[in-house]
Amino acid sequence: MSDEDKTSPGAIAWIDLTVPDATGIRDFYRDVIGWKINPVDMGGYDDFCMLSPVDGRSIAGICHARGINADLPPLWLVYVVVEDVDASAKRARELGGQVLVGPRELGEGRFCVVRDPAGAALALYQVCA
Repeated sequence: MSDEDKTSPGAIAWIDLTVPDATGIRDFYRDVIGWKINPVDMGGYDDFCMLSPVDGRSIAGICHARGINADLPPLWLVYVVVEDVDASAKRARELGGQVLVGPRELGEGRFCVVRDPAGAALALYQVCA
């Protein structure tokens, strides 16, 4: 998927795994899948960008459940692009979902984590250029 495709509404922009011990889990995925590890300084600890073993592209994030990720559930979290994260969070509530985190700033955008009526969590991400 090209970078342009990752910014279109409805596209999957990113995936993160947030867990209490990101260092231990990153090694699991390195050894099972072959991903390469790229540390990301979070100011006192590192989270990890996992890279393709073939071409070095960024594939996923593995993050400690602390700092900005402290409230995130321990699961692979898919980030889907929406046009307006605040409006989407409001609509999720109206349709019987819950907003677990946010909306709040994240990098060059805004995001929130919602739980759908079936109990599955998903991140909604708005690109703010």
